[in-house]
Amino acid sequence: MISKKMQNMVANSSAIRAMFEEGNRLAKLYGAENVYDFSLGNPNVPAPDSVKEAIMDLLTEEDPVVLHGYTNSNAGYEDVRQAVAESLNRRFGTGFGAHNITMTVGAAGGLNVILKALLNPGDEVIVFAPYFGEYRSYTDNYDGVLVEISPDTATFQPKLDEFEAKITPKTKAVIVNTPNNPTGVVYSEDTIKKMAAVMEKKQKEFGTDIYLISDEPYRELAYDGVEVPYLTKYYANTVVGYSYSKSLSLPGERIGYLVIPDEASDSGDLIAAANVATRILGFVNAPTLQQKVVKACLNEKTDISFYNRNRETLYNGLKDLGFECIRPEGAFYLFVKSPVADEKEFCAAAKKYNILIVPGSSFGCPGYVRIAYCVAHETIVNSLPKFASLAEEYGLKN
Repeated sequence: MISKKMQNMVANSSAIRAMFEEGNRLAKLYGAENVYDFSLGNPNVPAPDSVKEAIMDLLTEEDPVVLHGYTNSNAGYEDVRQAVAESLNRRFGTGFGAHNITMTVGAAGGLNVILKALLNPGDEVIVFAPYFGEYRSYTDNYDGVLVEISPDTATFQPKLDEFEAKITPKTKAVIVNTPNNPTGVVYSEDTIKKMAAVMEKKQKEFGTDIYLISDEPYRELAYDGVEVPYLTKYYANTVVGYSYSKSLSLPGERIGYLVIPDEASDSGDLIAAANVATRILGFVNAPTLQQKVVKACLNEKTDISFYNRNRETLYNGLKDLGFECIRPEGAFYLFVKSPVADEKEFCAAAKKYNILIVPGSSFGCPGYVRIAYCVAHETIVNSLPKFASLAEEYGLKN
């Protein structure tokens, strides 16, 4: 028999993945062009040509024994880590070195590494609803306790009064994700400054260290000139987790990094712990070929025009049909208010029109649904008449 912990995890397995699998089933029945699958945040913009060129050059020119072998450190190739650090320093005015960077198996791998390094059983991890549902699983992996801050559905900025009230002596970490999955909201600089002040105050009150973990797979996907604050500049005990899944369209290659600044409490021990955690969690090291690829592509600019076009078409189309949603500033999601209290009922109704969307309860925010617009533009255009029928079913303004 499987463990009790895994029994619970299997029973509460991701609704997003389940919906994605349902999309594949419906596509076989009705044809892919007649199914409007907005369930999974899987980039559909091809990786830049420079990625292919880098792979070809590396496979041709590098010693394959070295290229496909273990790295000298579980943290990754030193030259790659130094290049990442220098890139961040140029962009954000930071002062990182190679030792501050741990290459990871995507952002998800990085979050698991840093939580393994930080958490004792019973330690609390605070998240702001709505949040990526896997944070609960990652916290539970290390016997931590997830503490939710309820959503401010007017702005989807964090509720800082509730945040301050829920910090306890057991609070070890706070996870933020901006641009946010599922809302597309970018936390403002003012929000970040106030959040940092609350955490500084609580650290002094309790005599503890509280780490801010910034989960940043969508950093490069920000629209209309919106600035995404770099959080190590606002709060010393910040750890950044980054992924190239979205910025370079490499979700299946599983490559990212952690930034652990020297300013963070016990930074030397934390860096060493992240190194060991990478090994004992079974990652050993981040994929070696992809480490070299991202080094070659660090200056590649993310073309967000495709996602921006989708954002405009879907947001304006749904608003015209009477749906309520906040205009996303980043990422590639719309978070739409369900016309009925039970958003799972609304998701089931949408499926009658072959529209696949994810219930907000998967993100700790019932009453809403997430629509991922990282799909072909034609999918969005062709889905709008179906959304119109769905809106009519619920008596929304047409």
